[in-house]
Amino acid sequence: MQLIIQSKALADAILAVLLTQWPGVGTDLQYKNCFELIIAVILSAQCTDEQVNKVTPALFANWPDPASLATAPLEALEKAVYSTGFYKHKAQHIKETARIIAETYSGRVPETFEALLELPGVGRKTAHLVQSLCHNKPGLIIDTHVLRITQRTGLALSSNPYKTEKILASIITEELHARASFALNRQAKHICTARKPQCEICSINALCRTYSPGNFSQ
Repeated sequence: MQLIIQSKALADAILAVLLTQWPGVGTDLQYKNCFELIIAVILSAQCTDEQVNKVTPALFANWPDPASLATAPLEALEKAVYSTGFYKHKAQHIKETARIIAETYSGRVPETFEALLELPGVGRKTAHLVQSLCHNKPGLIIDTHVLRITQRTGLALSSNPYKTEKILASIITEELHARASFALNRQAKHICTARKPQCEICSINALCRTYSPGNFSQ
């Protein structure tokens, strides 16, 4: 219990800074509706958002809705998403996800967490992201950036996304889950980078367990 109290105090202190520095919620992925978002997030697995944004305009120009994407030739889809990596699996996933959305949900992206998880290529991170951005529901979005910053700061000493999600859920109030996720993501992506983190200018370095002046190799 004492450890949880200490962790919550750390979370409160870090978020007091980051929620002001990085207000609101959002993603670097470009999309016009919930269907485009979920397809873009599936494509973003082990790929940068920037690269996905280069692929999706043409993808959605050719297949703009679930029904058309569901009937697209698999080889054409593979070619369209080739540059995002793991293109064969991704093409299969987005085609099948589009089919389920078209046939089971009348073309609308499902709202419940459980239904989202049943879609091919959709994991907890994607489901939480779609729920928070499309349905205004709380969700902890644990990606590689959030994993990195939570380990370095000491918020969650785990490299497992599910365990980290559970730890953060116990110390961050539910109504702040989405905002906290995006704030942590932005800080990690732009400041607490994987290589050469900018520790000296980090707004939360005084709260970070791994920071020491002059140390840039954490």
